[in-house]
Amino acid sequence: MLFNGLPHESVPKVERPVPVREQVYEALRELIGSQSLRPGQHLVESELAGHLGVSRQPVREALHRLNSEGWVDLRPAQGAFVHEPTGDETDQLFAVRVVLETESARLAAVGSSGGGLERLDELCATGEAAVNANDVETVVIANATFHACVVELAGNAVLAELAAHVEQRVRRYYTPIVHEAWAEHRELIAAIAARDEVRAQQVMRAHTVDARTRFPPRTGQLT
Repeated sequence: MLFNGLPHESVPKVERPVPVREQVYEALRELIGSQSLRPGQHLVESELAGHLGVSRQPVREALHRLNSEGWVDLRPAQGAFVHEPTGDETDQLFAVRVVLETESARLAAVGSSGGGLERLDELCATGEAAVNANDVETVVIANATFHACVVELAGNAVLAELAAHVEQRVRRYYTPIVHEAWAEHRELIAAIAARDEVRAQQVMRAHTVDARTRFPPRTGQLT
């Protein structure tokens, strides 16, 4: 028996603080995702370390990891740069998003709950108000949370994991700040509420296909 028969309650829990290199990685990925670090921008280790209040080593480790994941380009004798996606890369990304989001909408319509619909309605109201106020950051957050909520209602953990990964990459290029997008969100809520899986698929497919060309690029930089 483990621990010489000690009861489970007597075994102390090991505290595992998040390593600095992991915190730096998450911070840089978020800065790239929000375009505080712009596509093509030169990433200087010493400057990033100063902004983040860490040494250069965890920054270097994070940049290598981000390079392996396609967020950063490491160029010999030049350094690190935020990856600039090609048109083909972006098309492929949005094509995958269409598939995942459309299936999420279908499953959400099949198994939706009253609480989930209320949450979607609240997020839609938040997004609409933010559009009217030209509050870009709130719109971005509300939109991402709305789509994540639809995926959650789908009740498929694997689909949710894949959709979250794709959505994170989509956010670094586009800001959904158009009224039409939120009108489509309203249509989707109605379809889910009616448990009309065919209509939910149609609305979500059109919504995500249009997103490829309709959403304007984001701007900004680390200051």
